[in-house]
Amino acid sequence: MSIILVFIGVLLSSTAVEFTGAQSVGVCYGGNGNNLPANKQVVIDLYKSNGIGKIRLFNPDQDALKALKNSNIEVILGIPNDVLKSLTNAQAAADWVNQNVKPYSPSVKIKYIAVGNEIHADSPEASSVLPALQNIQNAITSSNLGQIKVSTAIDTTLIGKSYPPNDGAFSDGSVGYIRPIVNFLASNGLPLLANVYPYFAYANNQQNIGLDYALFTKQGNNEVGYQNLFDAILDSIYAALEKVGGSNVKIVVSESGWPSEGGPGASVGNAGTYYGNLIKHAKGGTPKRPNGPIETYLFAMFDENQKGGAETEKHFGLFRPDQSPKYQLSFN
Repeated sequence: MSIILVFIGVLLSSTAVEFTGAQSVGVCYGGNGNNLPANKQVVIDLYKSNGIGKIRLFNPDQDALKALKNSNIEVILGIPNDVLKSLTNAQAAADWVNQNVKPYSPSVKIKYIAVGNEIHADSPEASSVLPALQNIQNAITSSNLGQIKVSTAIDTTLIGKSYPPNDGAFSDGSVGYIRPIVNFLASNGLPLLANVYPYFAYANNQQNIGLDYALFTKQGNNEVGYQNLFDAILDSIYAALEKVGGSNVKIVVSESGWPSEGGPGASVGNAGTYYGNLIKHAKGGTPKRPNGPIETYLFAMFDENQKGGAETEKHFGLFRPDQSPKYQLSFN
């Protein structure tokens, strides 16, 4: 989760919101807690019983993958950052696919493989991302698993300019890192995964960003034609992609959420409003890409009491660890 400072200048009190359009919205399954359900089948059954048709796994959890068999739930399967260096070796990449993908596909509907998460140009893993992407792609192709798309997940700190959204551009420090990755995605018809958090932009720039703008409750558009911060951030990434040869690259929003406590604007009411409005909004498009839906993964299924960083990081769950819903959400 990261900050994008978008200088853009009615809270809904009800937490009873509708989770419809499950075909375009999924939920990330984070497990950084010591009080979460140990039985992965119980968790997958919670997805199924709530009509959640997409899941993001941040690592190839074998128990979760087994529980997903024949569930018809689409999966983003993550490759952790600390594995990427080894995957610059083609045989190691083939071994990874043989171990973590081939035993499960097609009974597990793996849709994307996320090769790393939120890696920056100055990260030690940065030089490994592109060769790992290429090697995993080759292993997928040679295994006749071409229905699975390979990508990497970025955060919005890579964006150097974000407002107005149409002027969005990658920062000078990140463009050398991201351009060859975008070119690889574009030449192979692959999407870019992006973690989009209006919450952090709002929390760090409250003097310029209204709460209603961040929660989709603003009435009417601002001076550059935007009604909400989510669209503004997303379109700034699309504009940045266009400037590095990625005009045809689709963005999948691989994380987006709002905390229920721990920081400015973090409350059950605001989080319920954000999730409910995002679910509805994802059925459509953005001003720059009006032909939706916007494939979006909510973060996250559970609160994670062992998550590091700010206190808000522990409070993004849609469900409590005992599987009770934090919000009155209807997933059907």
